[in-house]
Amino acid sequence: MTDASGRQGSPSNVRHLADAIRKVRLAEAERADVVVELRDAERARLDLLADELRGVFAEVPEDDDQFVAQIDTGSQPRFWIDMTSFVSMARDRRTYRFLKDTRLGRTVILETADLDDMADCVMHYVAERIIERDRALEGDWLLRRAAAQAETPRRERRRIGREPAVEAPTVVAPATAVAPTGWIVAAFLAGILVGVVALLAYAWVHVGG
Repeated sequence: MTDASGRQGSPSNVRHLADAIRKVRLAEAERADVVVELRDAERARLDLLADELRGVFAEVPEDDDQFVAQIDTGSQPRFWIDMTSFVSMARDRRTYRFLKDTRLGRTVILETADLDDMADCVMHYVAERIIERDRALEGDWLLRRAAAQAETPRRERRRIGREPAVEAPTVVAPATAVAPTGWIVAAFLAGILVGVVALLAYAWVHVGG
């Protein structure tokens, strides 16, 4: 068998695309198996950390819902402590990294290969968050109490302003009470006097005339 260049070849040297595809798929499957194994190794180490902290999260107050304490199943397993902090494995798959997302970016709280050290760090972080929440609740309570105390005098002033004024009883002086009767008597006497004067004037005119 002679190829285009004039060299003789055997059927074993013939290349088939199907064989190449099969080899590529086998290589990808092997790499996928390695990735799965690595992911499973990360998940196993995070499970160990979660087991160490199970008692800590069990003591969190029931009304405190800020903690997650769950391992997600994404491409890179993460043990979420709360909505902004989590523990993941470094590239060596043996080092724990405690990370927290803040407004200034992602920060590393602790990076260690020791399981106990990481568990202690997470426990102290949980304790600090609980104390911060209690302080915030106490501050809110103090603000509400101060606002209520400031509102009470305003309500009292508004209530007093709406009440009708109570008038003092009027005391009538005795002279004022008898004054109308005295005027009547004086007017009556004045009328009699005028009549007498008029009669005398009439008699004087007619008798004298």
